[in-house]
Parts: sequence; structure tokens; C-alpha cells
Amino acid sequence: MATTTRFAPSPTGLLHVGNIRTALHNWLLARKAGGRFLLRIDDTDAARSREEYVAAIRADLAWLGLAADGEERQSARFDLYEREFARLVAAGRVYRCYETAQELELKRKVRLGRGLPPVYDRAALALGEADHAAKAAAGELPHWRFLLDHDQPIAWDDGVRGPQRFDAAAMSDPVLRRADGSWLYMLPSVIDDIAMGVTDVLRGEDHVSNTATQVQMFAALGAAVPAFAHEALLVGSEGKLSKRLGSLGMAELREAGIEPEALVALLARLGTSQPVEPIAARGEIITSFDLASFGRAPARFDEAELTRLNAQIVHQLPFERVAAQLPDGMGASAWEVIRPNLSRVSEAGEWWQVVTGPVALPEFAEDDAAYVAQAAAVLAELAWGEDVWARLTSSLQESSGRKGKGLFQPLRLALTGREHGPDMAALLPLIGREGALERLEAAGSV
Repeated sequence: MATTTRFAPSPTGLLHVGNIRTALHNWLLARKAGGRFLLRIDDTDAARSREEYVAAIRADLAWLGLAADGEERQSARFDLYEREFARLVAAGRVYRCYETAQELELKRKVRLGRGLPPVYDRAALALGEADHAAKAAAGELPHWRFLLDHDQPIAWDDGVRGPQRFDAAAMSDPVLRRADGSWLYMLPSVIDDIAMGVTDVLRGEDHVSNTATQVQMFAALGAAVPAFAHEALLVGSEGKLSKRLGSLGMAELREAGIEPEALVALLARLGTSQPVEPIAARGEIITSFDLASFGRAPARFDEAELTRLNAQIVHQLPFERVAAQLPDGMGASAWEVIRPNLSRVSEAGEWWQVVTGPVALPEFAEDDAAYVAQAAAVLAELAWGEDVWARLTSSLQESSGRKGKGLFQPLRLALTGREHGPDMAALLPLIGREGALERLEAAGSV
């Protein structure tokens, strides 16, 4: 069966970098195996789900190039959930309970006081049909729990954590359905994974205990258990979870000038033994993806590292990839010259302004002003061409005796208004003969 993974966000807010890391790893796992990556919108919480968040999820995945091979919405699948739930009722694998939250908390404290695991005591299993009828007549509505099989060991070979084993008797029977009929996460997720043909579930380690109970749900529904893998959670550079990290969304990163290739390159290997590198080629990232390289330690996300990686990625981007982001008139040759000086594509506009002018001239010492005026005179006599900078500086070195910084720096300042920047041999042809002469003459007359 073809490898099939899924990303299942709830549209109750915007995606943050932790969500995106999960989506990316599922996408990479599927792509490396030549399989399918599915998007499932977990919108069973009608009160909190919003269509604008659904649209934002799709937009964020599209920006990152994480195309889904199919999409499902849980809100359209309630009939399926009802049918599968009825099967579990008939098989005696779910049962009705009536305890309030306060009663359950009291029971938990009593068990802890007796040195027992604080799990549900299954008292509701002792209720007969007459008891249920009486509660219904009194207006009490039940919530429903899944009956774990205490005699069936729960075990799986986790793709990241290795062999996992749980004792069902030390676990509470999970609540599947609230008294108002609404669904909790556990059962619909299992039903969807079966119906959608999901073969591999890769998610955060905070879901390990969920997996332990869901393994028995798959078996109760007569389905094969997917391959599970639980990766370490993302933490901030300070080594702990932070509100900043939990709210760092794609819109904010886009506004900061972060390119999707940089975020993908970072998140693809964060928390693995593989080095984080400025890899813009998606194929290379797919080929190198390996669950065996994932570690158990928390994965540290550092915005400063992302910024550094972004600059390295920008230096690789071809003109066709960034053309729509560049200022009018800036062509491929200009991009090739300017991009080594950028940390963000948006900075290209500043350097294009240097090319097209005008530029703000600094104040020159008298001897430097005279030298720049001399340069204007020499340039006026030179034939224009790609090697004009080399011929200009060579002539000036011979006639002025200047060398090193004294030879080059006044020219750069006069031509660009800046002390640093792109290679002048490549930049001068972009400025053009008339623009260069005008700037040198203006600087030399100050």
C-alpha cells in the first residue's frame, strides 16, 4: 500500500512554526516514499472553527510549497462517525457514564490517596438498563467512554522513539463523546485515518498517550494500525516553550522577509542529527529526510539562525524565482550583482536605488575630492565596456600613485554613497556611463 500521511490542523487559529514543522515532515515522508500527503481539516468544534483560518491554512501550505494530494473536512463526515460509533456500541466497546467533572476529580484524589493510579474506576459499567432509564427520565445525558481491553497489550515500534509498551489497566478509558453529542479528538481521528488510507502517522510526542489508546481503537474497528512516529517538540532558543514561539505565524515571517525555502531548510532538519544547511533545492531535502536521524531531545528553534539561513538562501535564488518581488526595471543581470549583499529579497530595492540614483554624497576631504574629479576626467576618455572598472582604477593608480583603500574607497563613495556593497566591477556597468560621470563630477566639485 502506498505510503499515505496526513496533516490535521484545527481551524481555530493560525498555523505557527510548530504546526508547520509537523506538516513539512509528513509531506517529506510521503514524497520520499512516492506516496500521498493529505490535508484533513479537524473542524468538529463548530463554535471555534472559522473559515478564514481554513483559508489561511491552505495559503500557508501553498506558500511553503507543501501541496496536498487530497483534502477532507471532519465536519462533512459526521454520518461516517455515527455509523462507526454504532458498531462499537454493538460490540460493547463503548459505554455510558454520568459523572460530573467535580465527581471525577474527587475520585481521582481518593485513588491517589490510596496509592492507586488516578484512572477512571469504571463504576458506570455496573449500571443496568433500569439505571440508564432512570437517569434519562431525570434529564441526565451520558458521555461515552471507550472500553480498553486490559488483557490486550498495547505496543508499537515507534519511528522515532523505538519500541513502546503501555499497560491498558493503568490507563483511563478515554471519553469519546460528550453529553451534548459532540466528538472529542480520539475516535474521529482513527475513523478518518482508516477511511483515508493513512499508513503513517507522524506527530508530536505529546500524542504518545493518545496513540496508546488509539491502537486499540484501530483493532476494535477491524483495521490495521498505522506506523506511528512521535517527534520531539519544538522549543525556543532559551530551551523552553514560549508564547512567542507558539504564536510565530507565517504572515509574520513573510512580513519579516523570510523566504519559504529558508524556513523549509531549517525545519526539515531541526531536531535531527543532520546539519542545518541552506538547501534551496526541494529534491535534496526530500532525499535526505530520514526518521532514523531524529533525536529525543527537544528541537530548538532560533530566529537568529533562521535569519542567517535566509540570507544564505537569498544568495542562491534565481532571478525567475524573485522577479515578482523586485522593483520595476531590475533585471536578471542586476539581480546577480546585487543578491550577494542581501539578507532579504526586499532589500534589493535599496540597492536598485543606488543603481538608478540619485545617491546621497558624503563630504569628501579636499584631496579625495580632487582625486574623484580626476577619476571623472579619466573615465570620460575611456571606452565603455564590461572591464571599465579595472581600466579606470589601473589608470588612476598609475597617475595618482594611490593604492588599496585610498584608491578604491573614494570612488565607491562617490558612485554609490556607501562604504560597502556589491563588487564595483559588476556594479559600475549597471550604473552606466552617464550616471557614473555625473556622480563623479558632482562629488569632485564638492
